Amino acid sequence: MRTLTLAVCFIFCSFIANLALATPTDPANDKEYITLKTPQPVPEGKKIEVIEFFMYHCPACNMLDAPLSEWVKKQGDNIIFKRIHVPHKGSNDVESHLFLTLQAMNKEDALHKEVLNTWHEKHIQLLTDDKNVDWAVKNGIDKNKFLETYNSFAVVSKLKDLTRVIASYQVESTPTIVVDGRYQTNMARVSENNPDIARDKLAEATLQVVNALIEKARTNKVAEKP
Repeated sequence: MRTLTLAVCFIFCSFIANLALATPTDPANDKEYITLKTPQPVPEGKKIEVIEFFMYHCPACNMLDAPLSEWVKKQGDNIIFKRIHVPHKGSNDVESHLFLTLQAMNKEDALHKEVLNTWHEKHIQLLTDDKNVDWAVKNGIDKNKFLETYNSFAVVSKLKDLTRVIASYQVESTPTIVVDGRYQTNMARVSENNPDIARDKLAEATLQVVNALIEKARTNKVAEKP
């Protein structure tokens, strides 16, 4: 997997803020989104799975976080929302290791924003195991329990498997969103195909694409019923 750069994360930053908003409510395949070559498994039932692929250090991921969180709240029981941390440094990625540990300890939702704040507001880079441990303790997590989970077979195995998972979803930049294991979109793709979108409206436009893809997935589920 190629190295993800800040240029990819910040591809939209060159757009002028006062341009008119394009609203891609009717996105086109291979433009605002792509269809995965191999659909990935999704939970059974009426709910549509939505996965955000992100990295803690990614500025665009941090900027998307607030509007995405609000959007998720409004969806209620209509979707199943998940996050997957892209391993910037493969199986040795310290950021992904922290995410998987918090997830295993059922602290992902409670501390997700705090990790982002540590990176982007406090400008503290959590790039070593020791820094992860120190951060966890400062945020109220028992050190021994954290280390036990951090070094557990389950977490380490998931960390090693992340590169394969990312490849199966064809993720090449962050943040990327996959709907129903089939449709993939991201802010870079939306901005590239809608050059009149203002920077401060890009997250909104991307979520409009996600809304359209959810409806597309829901229609497919109905059509596929025997």
